[in-house]
Amino acid sequence: MVKKDDGSRVRDALRVGGELPDPGSAPVGPGKKAKALDRLGGAGERLSALQEALYAEGVGGGRRSVLLVLQGMDTSGKGGTVSHVLGLVNPMGVRYAGFKKPTPAEQRHHYLWRIRKQLPAPGQIGVFDRSHYEDILVPRVSGLLTGPERRRRYAELNAFEEELAEAGTTVVKVFLHISPEEQLKRLKARLVTPEKRWKYNPGDLDARSHWAAYQDAYADIFKRTSTERAPWYAVPADHKWYRNWAVAELLIETLAELAPRFPEPDYDADAELAKLKGVGVPS
Repeated sequence: MVKKDDGSRVRDALRVGGELPDPGSAPVGPGKKAKALDRLGGAGERLSALQEALYAEGVGGGRRSVLLVLQGMDTSGKGGTVSHVLGLVNPMGVRYAGFKKPTPAEQRHHYLWRIRKQLPAPGQIGVFDRSHYEDILVPRVSGLLTGPERRRRYAELNAFEEELAEAGTTVVKVFLHISPEEQLKRLKARLVTPEKRWKYNPGDLDARSHWAAYQDAYADIFKRTSTERAPWYAVPADHKWYRNWAVAELLIETLAELAPRFPEPDYDADAELAKLKGVGVPS
């Protein structure tokens, strides 16, 4: 992938359409940490302003929302992305959901049942830390889904996301693309740093042992479920500073295209200002 820092749209540069970018690369935008951190500050201001407009639009009766889907191998930075990117905006306008192994109660329902319960309301940015795609990934790698069953689920997920789009939710699907070498460094860091040991899960090594199978599963997911209304984006994630900047820009471009508008008040602002002129300080 050609490196671009000429104002090209991040969505165009990172949209999955063939070979994935190198996990340690910076295909578009800043190629150095200092520059990326500087730009992230400005991106935070733009993202916050757009999110406030979207939230206000929802309060005023609008039906639009955004759903950010974060997928990736363990340590790719799903939680860090939420903290560094969504931490830039007003939490009142964000709905976060982290999906782990389904509980016995959840397993008694269709796999999309628990997903639907966590969808963003109008005016919100929803964030899925893992998502409905876990219900293809894990069963496939574990050998629990046949080919016909996988194809049925692909069709269900495409129909589900089309339903979301029709209802006013723009879906932004992001694959945080980390290398096995960088993952190994981060797993070791979790063990040698006492404050990070709570993040370590021995089961992460089991998933790592099936690395190739997971990459094949993701490649199939991209091929089958990257659609015009809900495309996949591959964000190089070996450098946390680049990952955070890229995801912030993906959201900014998405919201800017939506162009949310503050609702018009249902009162006369000039009349209310006139009233305030005659209001004194309470005694």
